[in-house]
Amino acid sequence: MGKKLIAEFLGTFCLVFAGTGAIVIDGVTGGAVSHVGVALTFGLIVLAMIYTIGDISGAHINPAVTIGFFAARRSEAGSVIPYVASQCAGALAASVVLRFLFPQSATLGATIPAGSTKQSFVLEMLLTALLMFVILSVSTGAREKGITAGIAIGGVIALEALFAGPICGASMNPARSLAPAVVAGHLSGLWIYLVAPVLGAALGVIGCRCVRERGCCSGAQTDISPA
Repeated sequence: MGKKLIAEFLGTFCLVFAGTGAIVIDGVTGGAVSHVGVALTFGLIVLAMIYTIGDISGAHINPAVTIGFFAARRSEAGSVIPYVASQCAGALAASVVLRFLFPQSATLGATIPAGSTKQSFVLEMLLTALLMFVILSVSTGAREKGITAGIAIGGVIALEALFAGPICGASMNPARSLAPAVVAGHLSGLWIYLVAPVLGAALGVIGCRCVRERGCCSGAQTDISPA
């Protein structure tokens, strides 16, 4: 378990460092990265982490995904809190490094609703539901399966960030939103990005149960050990 928690810490650190780092650098350079570049950065870093630590911890790097795997009975209850703690610690460490590197950044890439609270909440919930649905469909137990799993998951993250990012930030990840908000002191609207992704992950589990074979997400797994 120790190696798995370290892997989740490092994986989430890389996600937040690269993803929110792209946002910060785009801001301080006057748009050199671009919205498309930011979206691709998030998708590509998740793809890279899946292939790097997927065989160690499952590369959840997202508290909502960890909770989703538990809701789907694909991982044990005892792994949820340690995984989430490691993910949040990794995300916070990344935001602290970015604060050191770019003290002029006001938000450090925090997710802030551009529209109404309701709009961002529903978007985040549905985006995470789609992400969780894809993850469950390309995973065995709490691990990704096959060489295309990373492409599918990274691709859907980039896709969702491309079209929904300008409105809600397309976080889909409580740790990714928590860290820059806390370090930068922008806590307004943070609850959206803590609650909506968890609800969305639960919806993704329900969707998986509706279309997959019986027992897919109901505890009849041959591999339900924590990732």
